[in-house]
Amino acid sequence: MKYDLVNFRVHLLGSRPFVIYTDHASLRTATNSPHLSQRMARWLSFFAEYNFRVEYKPGKLNVLADALSRRPDYELAHITRVTTDLYDRIRMAYRNDESLASLVRFLTADKEAKSEWLSPRQRSRPHRYEWQDGLLYYRVEPHEPPRVVVPNDKDLKFDILQEAYDAPSSGHLGRKKTFLSVSQAFWWTHMYKWVARYVKTCETCQRVKPAGHASAPLQSLPVPADCWKSMNLDFVFGLPADNHGNSGILVFVCRLSKMVHLASVPDTVTGEHAARLFVDGVFRHHGLPETFVSDRDTRFTAAFWQTLFQLLGTRLHMSNADHPQTDGQTERVNRVLEDTLRSVCAATPRTWSERLPVAEFALNNAVHASTGFTPFYLNEMRHPRVPLTLRGGTESSILSGGEARKALSSQVSDLRPVSATGGVLYRHQVECDQPST
Repeated sequence: MKYDLVNFRVHLLGSRPFVIYTDHASLRTATNSPHLSQRMARWLSFFAEYNFRVEYKPGKLNVLADALSRRPDYELAHITRVTTDLYDRIRMAYRNDESLASLVRFLTADKEAKSEWLSPRQRSRPHRYEWQDGLLYYRVEPHEPPRVVVPNDKDLKFDILQEAYDAPSSGHLGRKKTFLSVSQAFWWTHMYKWVARYVKTCETCQRVKPAGHASAPLQSLPVPADCWKSMNLDFVFGLPADNHGNSGILVFVCRLSKMVHLASVPDTVTGEHAARLFVDGVFRHHGLPETFVSDRDTRFTAAFWQTLFQLLGTRLHMSNADHPQTDGQTERVNRVLEDTLRSVCAATPRTWSERLPVAEFALNNAVHASTGFTPFYLNEMRHPRVPLTLRGGTESSILSGGEARKALSSQVSDLRPVSATGGVLYRHQVECDQPST
């Protein structure tokens, strides 16, 4: 305000009053405050020359002044929107699918629409279909988000399954998880049969994945009430040495959401090194769990805890207690991790450490049987974008801050109890499926 009065002094001096509009509400009473700083006291003598009053105007209404106050020499940031050609191919393929072409015609014909254009299946559920931005959507259940309908094009379906299964970020995770991943964004008739046939004929999986076998009964631990309140730690060794001499992986697993974090380590890794990896890979993202579940590896000794508490810089007297319970969760994660690395590194086994980030992503983006959700969704309340789902969103799809908070609060309140209940039911199912001894 003082800057403007100085610059427009010759125009503002005189007996005629004028008004200063500002989006800074406190300026209205700044000159009348009984407790002024030395700088404000000096400015009062300067303001006394002018005959003005200050009125508050919210920033969203003060458009002209806001535009003029911007630096003209600042350039706007370059915005790059990432898309793929997949959805353009889907739009083109609708024209060659007679059944879907009739459905699209029905949805876009307004008052002239005739149900005779539809197949018997489409006629029984027209309310489940939507036409938006050149794409046909199908809603499997009323409460679920709509999915893009894929036309009857074998090459198109094959490319979708190839991206959802063969890509390193997908991880060759089997037919059920692949089906759940694809069905989040796409829909076509007999999709599960397509996925099962594709997975069954995967040459890489047939070559590198071992045959399944029955496992011994395992004692389950109580299900935690929140993400990263309890976690598992374990090592996987015996991998080919990479260029840095690493031949093992330190595995961190959240016992509720099943999210994993992975770190490559040498076979000479110490407790101090493991503690630093925990701070770098887990603590900075999720904080400190209340309980750690690990085997009796000598690396998880007092050195681990002493180093951890030093890195956290705490002055609290923290202690740890051992409880002789076991849990097979980490062993299961280790097996899936090894199968995933064998699949994505089949041609170049020594590059496994370079593929570790995408393997971690694949595990965290797969629906887990015990929760019914992906670890990403349980931790972040959203599904991460992958190349298959890049369709170029519009500005209208962005929620305001208030709307986003309400949606997130509703998701959190409904989701966590369901996840914990799913863990209990899954644990009971596993116990029932274990062979008797």
